[in-house]
Amino acid sequence: TAAIGALSGPLHGGANTNVMKMLLEIGEVDNVESYIKKALAEKKKIMGFGHAVYRTEDPRATHLRKFSKEMGERSGDLKWYDMSRKVEEVIMREKGLYPNVDFFSASTYYMMGIPLDLYTPIFAVSRISGWTGHILEQYADNKLIRPRAEYIGQRDAVYVPIDQR
Repeated sequence: TAAIGALSGPLHGGANTNVMKMLLEIGEVDNVESYIKKALAEKKKIMGFGHAVYRTEDPRATHLRKFSKEMGERSGDLKWYDMSRKVEEVIMREKGLYPNVDFFSASTYYMMGIPLDLYTPIFAVSRISGWTGHILEQYADNKLIRPRAEYIGQRDAVYVPIDQR
């Protein structure tokens, strides 16, 4: 429950909700440049940019950008995708920051019809398998866990469907 509770803040777990709120506030692609420049001048944090591990583009953002565009094309309305791309362009030019997973997940979820109040629970659900792994490690060997950013497990594991196990 502590892990889920920690997701209620704007910096981790709630960031994509704040990205979408920002896009809704901006309203139109023509408003992006002035909105972002004003926010930066006021020292406001633009959510969805930068990452603690990735110094270049977050690979998840690369895929979600494609999904955002695809969702816009399917609906016949690229407004949210176009606005997102414009924000991305301005932030890269002004701050040199790449988008992270939160940035394009916002417009993708929105175009899927997912309500903003479900963005953080979706984020939490995506973390459950990792949290469960940490719990099992802790039960097996009751030592302080020091997570790594690099995967150290078996590399060539083959997925076996449940009905074949």
